[in-house]
Amino acid sequence: MIEIIPVDTPSLGDRGYLVVDGRVAFVVDPQRDIDRLLRLAERHGVEIRHVFETHVHNDYVTGGPALASVTGADYHVNAADPVAFDHGPIEDGDVIEVGPRTRLRVVATPGHTFTHLSYVLESPDRPPAVFTGGSLLHGTTGRPDLLGPEHTGTLARAQYASAHRLARELPAETEIFPTHGFGSFCSATQSDVTESTIGRELRVNPVLTRGEDEYVESLLAGLDAYPAYYAHMAPLNLAGPDAPDLSPPHRADAAELRRRLRAGEWVVDLRSRTAFAAGHLAGTLNFGLDGDFAVYLGWLIPWDSPVTLLAESPGDVARAQRELARIGIDRPAAAATGGPADWTGGEAPACLPTATFADLAAARRRRPVVVLDVRRAMEWRESHLPGAVHIPLHELPSRLREVPDGEVWTHCASGYRASIAASILAAAGRDVVAVLDEYDDRPAAA
Repeated sequence: MIEIIPVDTPSLGDRGYLVVDGRVAFVVDPQRDIDRLLRLAERHGVEIRHVFETHVHNDYVTGGPALASVTGADYHVNAADPVAFDHGPIEDGDVIEVGPRTRLRVVATPGHTFTHLSYVLESPDRPPAVFTGGSLLHGTTGRPDLLGPEHTGTLARAQYASAHRLARELPAETEIFPTHGFGSFCSATQSDVTESTIGRELRVNPVLTRGEDEYVESLLAGLDAYPAYYAHMAPLNLAGPDAPDLSPPHRADAAELRRRLRAGEWVVDLRSRTAFAAGHLAGTLNFGLDGDFAVYLGWLIPWDSPVTLLAESPGDVARAQRELARIGIDRPAAAATGGPADWTGGEAPACLPTATFADLAAARRRRPVVVLDVRRAMEWRESHLPGAVHIPLHELPSRLREVPDGEVWTHCASGYRASIAASILAAAGRDVVAVLDEYDDRPAAA
């Protein structure tokens, strides 16, 4: 019996797949931390014989080369991709026998990248399935702008043609298994749908319900910023990344933490925004593990800068280390566990004032304050508070001088980004309050 097992990475909004056929299996789009796949294969008692990439990924470091090396699996990559490692080159129309009663047919689906491939699973034991990577997603498509603005229009039209090819060539009952679309910035828009078929997409997906010009215009109008670390992913993936070293990092004491802060290094507090606000080592930055930690840290930190992690437990450090390795940030410079009393060397912890939107409204009636909205441009265009200053979080480190003088109240949609922004401003010596509230409650602050 054929079993398709999703391997989710919620922190990046991506999904790989282990597909089992009897005693053998293949993998599509593995993340870099391949130990998850190896344990999964062991639990199912299968041997991984093949590894497939739908495209050279822009949002994470692939585990493909490492997984193929460890398992001896055949590694399949588009023949047109200029990779620097051993692989089996494949192209449109190729058919690979992957199991006793299973084969994969290769379909060229450019749009997310020029060399993007999809894989159609064909077996007499089940309806067809298609692994679509960043092509046809659940209710949307992969974004076409990651290779640069000069290619965006061409790729958007290629994405339209690729989606229509899949819909034309595959029966309505074909199940769709994308890699992106579960929160990844590689998705043109976000969807809460977790499973779909060609038939469903023909009814609901704009790429299949609209004309080409209308689809392209709408797609391009809806694109917003994507993380800066994406620029480093394709070069790493073309070079053939190794499996990450996830052994515990060097343990830092309070004196070393102060030295690193004085040197201008990033010392990151992984605790929740409420815990950080209650007490923290002055100068540290709050990227909580309870949110999109790796995405925002990778987005803001200067690439290749040393980073030190602070957490309540070694397990939290290990989790953060794994997430960072997935985007190519390897080996934290140091780590420390416990709490502010362990990190300050006897000094009193710093606190961060927090508030609700109702508190903000009351403050604005009493005195002038700076309201700093750190949401993305599309969020700002949809609605914003009167008189607010808008600097998207990912631009804040380079635009600190643009924040007006005075008491600054930061806000976003839920409080997570507001806390990051407030910690950055506090580290720069600003008087700041973090609004840790839902933006839906904003009318009181207008």
